Amino acid sequence: MNKDTHQELWNAVDGYITERLAPADEALTAALEASEAAGLPAINVAPNQGKLLHLLALLQGARTVLEIGTLGGYSTIWLARALPEGGRLISLEYDRAHAEVARVNLARAGLDKIAEVRTGAALDTLPRVAAEPGAGPFDLIFIDADKQNNPRYVEWALKLSRPGSLIIVDNAVRGGALVDADNQDPAIVGTRQMYDLVAREPRLSATAVQTVGTKGYDGLLLARVVA
Repeated sequence: MNKDTHQELWNAVDGYITERLAPADEALTAALEASEAAGLPAINVAPNQGKLLHLLALLQGARTVLEIGTLGGYSTIWLARALPEGGRLISLEYDRAHAEVARVNLARAGLDKIAEVRTGAALDTLPRVAAEPGAGPFDLIFIDADKQNNPRYVEWALKLSRPGSLIIVDNAVRGGALVDADNQDPAIVGTRQMYDLVAREPRLSATAVQTVGTKGYDGLLLARVVA
């Protein structure tokens, strides 16, 4: 089976799963359509992955969520829908145009009172979040931004978490390039550094899973704060 055939099969299986277990609704469909119309890159999580984030937030009993990397707000919708009454989600987005698309998408989904999008480089906005009374600790932190800064994002996630918090890092396999020691792409280097940080951090218990599907070959890292 060649690479293209593998991808066709992965796409078909993702479609099968999504149709039965994570079907789109008006708000989710509109969010993707608005993102495409605005020229945002099609790098949002797949529907079944969005449903996974939703279920993880529910299992976590999350009342507070921090998202680093909003894009058009598709994953934000999935996460915000898992929050109970009085829950709060803060999402950080570098690109102002992307953030505006996300805000419209969240308002359309009826989630603009729960989910707030803040603009600016996350490494600049995270200290402000940390200094804000009542902003943390967060029960769940989802990291899906520029990969070269993943180690710094995990460090901030630890500062903004509590024992029992769940940290999720997207795109943690990078098509297998993770294990190519000669690959010096900043995103790959940042991902490897993130693994090294998590591996030596005694406050984290973690694993990662490889994924295939409409988003190609990649994976998720999941870490629970244990102390």
